[in-house]
Amino acid sequence: MNAPVTFDKLEVGYDVPALPGMDAAEIQTPCLVLDLDALERNIRKMGDYARAHGMRHRVHGKMHKSVDVAKLQMRLGGAIGVCCQKVSEAEVFVRGGIKDVLVSNQVRDPQKIDRLARLPKLGAKIIVCVDDLANVAELSQAAQRHGTTLECFVEIDCGAGRCGVTTAEAVVEIAQAIDAAEGLRFTGIQAYQGAMQHLDSYEARRDKLNAAIAQVKEAVAGLEAVGLKPELVSGGGTGSYYFESNSGVYNELQCGSYAFMDADYGRIRDKDGNRIDNGEWENAFLILTQVMSHAKADKAICDAGLKAQSVDSGLPVIFGRTDVEYVKCSDEHGVISDPQGVLKVGDKLKLVPGHCDPTANVHDWYVGVRGGKVETLWPVSARGKAY
Repeated sequence: MNAPVTFDKLEVGYDVPALPGMDAAEIQTPCLVLDLDALERNIRKMGDYARAHGMRHRVHGKMHKSVDVAKLQMRLGGAIGVCCQKVSEAEVFVRGGIKDVLVSNQVRDPQKIDRLARLPKLGAKIIVCVDDLANVAELSQAAQRHGTTLECFVEIDCGAGRCGVTTAEAVVEIAQAIDAAEGLRFTGIQAYQGAMQHLDSYEARRDKLNAAIAQVKEAVAGLEAVGLKPELVSGGGTGSYYFESNSGVYNELQCGSYAFMDADYGRIRDKDGNRIDNGEWENAFLILTQVMSHAKADKAICDAGLKAQSVDSGLPVIFGRTDVEYVKCSDEHGVISDPQGVLKVGDKLKLVPGHCDPTANVHDWYVGVRGGKVETLWPVSARGKAY
């Protein structure tokens, strides 16, 4: 159960990096800081967009792994629920009070299937992706065993090259099997094109999505021909949501990173050629770090290294600074190029991580800051839930 945090029992530095009411200058480093004003603006903006385009928005919980952030997205942005990638993540969100959860992935291990089939007993709508007829029987047996109903999306591989079937005929065959199976309900299609999300060019992303949309439309036509019109056609990410929402076939978005905005997403371009972190979305997710050594005249060493972030999508960018640059890291150290010697020991810097999802997964807490004060402390609820 996601129990409320009792702040008066927590000790700064030992249990948590900060407490509500503290000055932001007192926050222990390295830690994750959320700029609450920027976060709320991002959430409202996406919510307004989805409503204006008649789209449902199911936020991607695997990005932040936080019940509190998900609930904020529902309250301020009108999100209808969450996606996640693992059964253990789904369990955290359901027990935390989120009642519409899509596992946007396949679940094949018998124990995981059994756990998944239990979740509707907690009052939640659970949807899972399927791309194999054998999985239909596995899910059906578990749902019948627990007296529950699991909803299912047939997943299309529309360009990511991972899970999913590639033909309309396969979509129809699996959907018919789901429709005939006890304990299951065919709800729609999972069609997320992940491979194109980080392409720099707006036109390149559009061309990839056009091919995906054509594939999805063919699958929908095939389903309608056998009387199985999908209730939901779900997909769309931070780099593509405007394409899916104007496609005439998608009706649900799965955007995640827009709320936090990392450095890798931030560099892609909008239709006018501008970076999307320069007007479309704001950096709300930052690693607060502190200079711990300046023994070398031209470089400063900070306390945010590999164990404080993921660098799979590149090194972090120092927020709001052009005079210094984060150039290298090891386990506990980050090397900052400081050719003018402007930094000193004790200085604090904000880093925009290269990739928000795995960076969030190595921290226990989000420190929410507004107006130079710590306003809230949220646990990274599903941290480490990878099974």
